[in-house]
This record gives sequence, C-alpha cells and structure tokens, in this order.
Amino acid sequence: MPTAQTVKSAFFITFNGNCKEALSFYQSCFGGELHIDTFTTPMNGLTETPVITGFLTSNIITIYGSDLVADNGRRIGNFMAIYVHCTNHKERLSYLEKLAPKPQLYVSEKLIEISDVFDVVWLFGI
Repeated sequence: MPTAQTVKSAFFITFNGNCKEALSFYQSCFGGELHIDTFTTPMNGLTETPVITGFLTSNIITIYGSDLVADNGRRIGNFMAIYVHCTNHKERLSYLEKLAPKPQLYVSEKLIEISDVFDVVWLFGI
C-alpha cells in the first residue's frame, strides 16, 4: 500500500456506483496493482456494495476513487482533467486506444483531450 511518503501526487475521482468497474478499466489501460475497500454489508437500495476507497498504482499513475460522493455539488469525474505525459506518439496512441477505442483524433497534435466512458477527462501530451 502506498504511503504519503511514497506517493508524490495522485488523483482522486468520485464515481456513482461504478468505482470498482472504473478502476479495473484503468488497470487494463495502465497496468499496476488495484486495491478496493468496500463496506462489509450491502447498503439499502443499492445492488452493488459501494467502494469506500480504491486505488490503482502503476509505474506512471496513481488513481484513487470512491463511490461515496459528498452532497456538495460534485459531479462524476470531478472538475478536472488528468494529464499524462508520454515520451512519443506511439506510447500516447496506445493509451488513447485503450481509454477511448477508435478515437477520432489528430494524433500529431502536442496535446490531446479525451473523455472516457466514465466521463473522466484526460489530457495526453508529448
């Protein structure tokens, strides 16, 4: 498990009942280890047991997430974009194809923005 001393920066994304699915998807895109912490019993009115907190750590990114969204107007995906710096066009294209299959993009651009199936905005730069 990462500690505050080992993780320099990370992203925390709120989801609406599909945190485990989303973090598993990101694991298929970026690799790494996935850890999920859920309630021990199902909650009334929900078909899935909500994720309290989950995190994915890979060699290029650390993503935390939760199904517990505060009642203060946050929306799924929050109000930010996740930036990933790629070393070349081929590396970037491999991530783009995993996050958004068949992207309609100009892959020669220096900065590309996409939204994935979970409404999270990603920026990929070279």
